[in-house]
Amino acid sequence: MAYWLMKSEPDCFSIDDLARRPDQTSGWDGVRNYQVRNMFRDQMKPGDQAFFYHSSCAEPGIVGIMRIVSGAYPDPTQFDPQADHYDPKSKREEPRWLQVDVRFEKKLKTPVTLATLRAHEKQLAGLLILQPGSRLSVTPVREDHWHYILGLSR
Repeated sequence: MAYWLMKSEPDCFSIDDLARRPDQTSGWDGVRNYQVRNMFRDQMKPGDQAFFYHSSCAEPGIVGIMRIVSGAYPDPTQFDPQADHYDPKSKREEPRWLQVDVRFEKKLKTPVTLATLRAHEKQLAGLLILQPGSRLSVTPVREDHWHYILGLSR
């Protein structure tokens, strides 16, 4: 099993939105970065776990846990001219963008804020979200970092 951190702006799609979805499951759509697309395709597998991270908000941080429940498949929003993430260069016969399905597991009782992560930077050395200039919306998380961060949420 692998571990991930997946960012979403809470006014766009929050941990509570995921929890309210049918079967508490949703496609993780709208990713328009080739590196992340390749992670979806080549590395992310059903059964993997991911931190749900609220970004671009008053207090960014890890707010919950979700499970990856599908392999990668074409993101349908790339073909929909009415969708926010429409890509006119993407063709159904050659889709450019992928998504995976995620299922809500739990909301953390105590969110682990970005400030808290930074305060533990020594123990979390190499955690990509703490790297200067790191802008990827999905990043791998080492198993030791996963368990350390879970400890911070207790």
